[in-house]
Amino acid sequence: MQTAMSGTPRKSIRRTLAAALLLMAMLASTPAAALAIPRSSLSHGPAARPSRALRATDTADLRYIKHTGALLLEEGAARGTLPGSMRAYCNVGGTFTASFTFYLKGGTIKGHGTATPHGSGIYESFSGTLTVTGGTGRYSNARGHAGLYGTFNRRTYALVVQTTGSLSY
Repeated sequence: MQTAMSGTPRKSIRRTLAAALLLMAMLASTPAAALAIPRSSLSHGPAARPSRALRATDTADLRYIKHTGALLLEEGAARGTLPGSMRAYCNVGGTFTASFTFYLKGGTIKGHGTATPHGSGIYESFSGTLTVTGGTGRYSNARGHAGLYGTFNRRTYALVVQTTGSLSY
C-alpha cells in the first residue's frame, strides 16, 4: 500500500518540517505589532472594551420617599466626579446598611454599603464602606470600593452621603 509521501525524498520532508518549525518559532517570539496584525484579530471573541479607572468623590443629598418595614427608600441629587441622581434602600438600625443605584449620563452604577452610626440625637453621623458591584450602559462592568460618610436626620429621615474611593468600568 502506498502513502501520499512515499515518493517524497526524506531530506525534502525534513527541510519542510524544519522550515515550518523555524517559522512557527519566529512568529511566536515576534510581537503582534511588529507583524502588523491587529490585536483584535488575534482573539476569537469580540475585542475587549478598554477599562477606565478613576478616583471619585461624590455627595448625594437624599430625601425620604417611603418606607417598607424598617427599609427606607431615599432619593436625591448627586454631585461631584460623577454627577447624576441616586436612589438608595436604607436600613438605619444599629448598623446602617444600604443598596444603591446611581443614575448617570450613559448608564447606572449599583452597589451596597455598610456604616456605623456615631452619636445620638436628631442628627447622627456615620462612617463605613461602599462596594460597587456592577451597572448598566457604559458602567456595565463597574467595580470599586469607597469610604462612606455622612449624616442622618432622625426627624425627617434625610441623608447626606459622601463617598470617596476608586472606580473602574
